[in-house]
Amino acid sequence: MRLFRPVLITAAACIAVFTLSRIGIVVWQFDRLTAIEGSHLPFVFMQGLRFDLVTLGILLGIPAILTPVFAINQRLAKHWHAAVNVYCLFVLGVIVYMELATPSFIGEFDVKPDRRFFEYLVYPREVFGMLWSAYKVQIVAAFIATATAVLLLRRWLKSTAAEIRPLTPWKALLLFPLVCFLVLASIRSTNDHRPVNPSTVVFSSDPLANELPLNSTYTALYALYELRHEDSKFAYREVPARDYIRAVRADMRLPGNPFTGGPESTLHWQTATHKSSNPLNLVIILEESLGADYVGALGGMQLTPELDKLASDGIWFENLYATGTRSVRGIEAVIAGFPPTTSRSVVKLPKAQTGFFTIADLLDSRDYSTSFIYGGEPQFDNMGRFFANNGFQHIVGRESFTGEVFDGDWGASDEDLFRFADEYFRQQPADKPFFSLLFTTSNHSPFDYPAGRIEPVNAPAATLENAVKYADWALGDFIRKARQSPYWDNTIFLVIADHSDRVYGDEAVPIRLFHIPALILGGPVQPEHITRVASQIDMMPTLLSLLGISAEHPAIGIDQTRTDLDGFPGRAVMQYGNTQAYMVGDEVAILQKGLPVKTYHYEQGTLVPIPDDSELLKQAIGYANWPWHTYNDKSYCLPAQCDHPQPRHLATDTAALTMPAT
Repeated sequence: MRLFRPVLITAAACIAVFTLSRIGIVVWQFDRLTAIEGSHLPFVFMQGLRFDLVTLGILLGIPAILTPVFAINQRLAKHWHAAVNVYCLFVLGVIVYMELATPSFIGEFDVKPDRRFFEYLVYPREVFGMLWSAYKVQIVAAFIATATAVLLLRRWLKSTAAEIRPLTPWKALLLFPLVCFLVLASIRSTNDHRPVNPSTVVFSSDPLANELPLNSTYTALYALYELRHEDSKFAYREVPARDYIRAVRADMRLPGNPFTGGPESTLHWQTATHKSSNPLNLVIILEESLGADYVGALGGMQLTPELDKLASDGIWFENLYATGTRSVRGIEAVIAGFPPTTSRSVVKLPKAQTGFFTIADLLDSRDYSTSFIYGGEPQFDNMGRFFANNGFQHIVGRESFTGEVFDGDWGASDEDLFRFADEYFRQQPADKPFFSLLFTTSNHSPFDYPAGRIEPVNAPAATLENAVKYADWALGDFIRKARQSPYWDNTIFLVIADHSDRVYGDEAVPIRLFHIPALILGGPVQPEHITRVASQIDMMPTLLSLLGISAEHPAIGIDQTRTDLDGFPGRAVMQYGNTQAYMVGDEVAILQKGLPVKTYHYEQGTLVPIPDDSELLKQAIGYANWPWHTYNDKSYCLPAQCDHPQPRHLATDTAALTMPAT
């Protein structure tokens, strides 16, 4: 056993780290654990030890298996022992750091480290700047603690060098299969048909509670494993394609029979409810992380006085919900009218990179000038590629900005973005309509913004609340300037959030935190308050109607200006990790991966279980299955592109888009 002492000592140290971390998180989240019916502490710690052994089997299995092989020669054994020691130090360092990083990750995302832990690493400038600004104390403390743990383990392992003795060939031959068996048994941890995975320890509808038995190294490794299958969907429930296509088409509630693309297509003719003698411009302002909790006009904190005043000037949606918790989900919903797939957002999926329908694609075909203007770097989350290939003629990022008032970790401040946009819109030819998507950045951790614009609501200055108030100030300042511009009377504006700032809680889907503001205003818009439930996917057909554009397209959203919707309570679809909610009025169906579908009544911000509603379940399953089918079938496209999609040519005349210095 002396040969295996480095691996065994490291395994014991790692189990101690996992256990201490699990105890700390359980104490921290104890209220959430006790809110779940039954006693779950023994389960959490017993299953925790089980998954700790799974993790160690993955990380230390190869050194353990190869040790008998390299131990048949004294010199070879010493070199192998030294290499194993270095590897063990690395393993402990990673494990300690992952556990120390977990509280901050939970505080941000309400789950243990998942694929987001890796996805953002491809954007080092923004991410490391954000982390250092917001978590410098935690980062320094974590590095010190990790270094201390590694040095202690190094001392323990150093003492094992003198104990190295070579094995006889027959002992090595006996040990090799035995160690292989133990390592594989540790990793599988069951004799069932499939090895254990996170669904093994699901015991509630609270995603974080279900992860308490899992250590953070395991959740991160499993996220990496799932990334290999990222383009493969899963189904909450397998049903024939004709059934979920029929369900989605029925839920569009279109009068008559406007479908033009066959029984498996949602391609249809939308007739605009409004008319315009001249083509109208369209500007969509996608506000970063602006949840209803911060909007006074929606009953939240009084942090958005400008938006609150504007609410009475246009079409105000009192009950509108985001489709997801990431910016790319908001983008695909607002720009493409597309609900979430059970894989990644279509903004990132390969088959959506050309010929995928967006409102820019449709307006481009109507001779609009189309643009995406972003204070950050357009390659973030693959936005630039997706937009450039799907109808956006001009892609503008921070490299085109000059004379910025403030440049934060995520890019130019919101007022710089709006100043650029105002100048750009004023330059547009009067005889050519334009469409532009503006995406803000200021309301994002580490919440830095220019001083002197607002009266801070708390200290220090760089807080979420102050960033929300600044973002609202910048929006109000832009709208005031736009009202005085030559383009105001001929332009429709949509102000809408991409998602709330942080979605968390002990419910399967915390619906309250998907509630976001949406406002349509501009010269031609008549004020109205819409109280029915609505979704981000409804915005695109609604905007087309307000623009006076009748068109053939595949989007499944509901035009909120239709007069035949009186009495319809509205519907929304929301995705939260591997869980999806479908809500009609105040009735909700929840679909969880590997669990039965459940129905609830949504009242006062909570979900109350009710008997199953077969119609509600059918529609929920339709919305869960249809997006992947349509994406994979490449049928979400304009008629001219469905058969022969052509990549768009990205405009290169950035000189014409450069903002003049202040």
